[in-house]
Amino acid sequence: MEQRLRRVTRPAVARVPDAATIARVGLGAMVLVAGVHKLLDPAAWALYVVPWLEPFILLSPVDFMLLNGWLELAFGLALLVDRYTAFASLVAAASLTATIGYLTVVWVTTGQFGDVLARDVGLAMLAWAVFVEAVRR
Repeated sequence: MEQRLRRVTRPAVARVPDAATIARVGLGAMVLVAGVHKLLDPAAWALYVVPWLEPFILLSPVDFMLLNGWLELAFGLALLVDRYTAFASLVAAASLTATIGYLTVVWVTTGQFGDVLARDVGLAMLAWAVFVEAVRR
């Protein structure tokens, strides 16, 4: 089955960008869209700030999300246009990895956000892959 799939899809796959480009553009689009949504509806994202975390952030949860929205907009655009890719993907990877740690604690202690945790594990690995590829170039 694997060989048949390769034979059937090879002509189409030959015409698309390489996997590293697809990964970079996908990560950039995700970061950009998340940033836009944070700017349009920061309260929806502020729900992820549980009460015990609030004293550790210097801004209100909504203002924190607005700040993050602008940063994500900039880093997402950088990834999409392939500028400062190593730095932008490192920031995304480190941020997502920290988010995984935070969400793990919240999930284990309250049962909340397990779905977001599962998604962010994959996104963090995508970001690390983009970073590794950017550094290798």
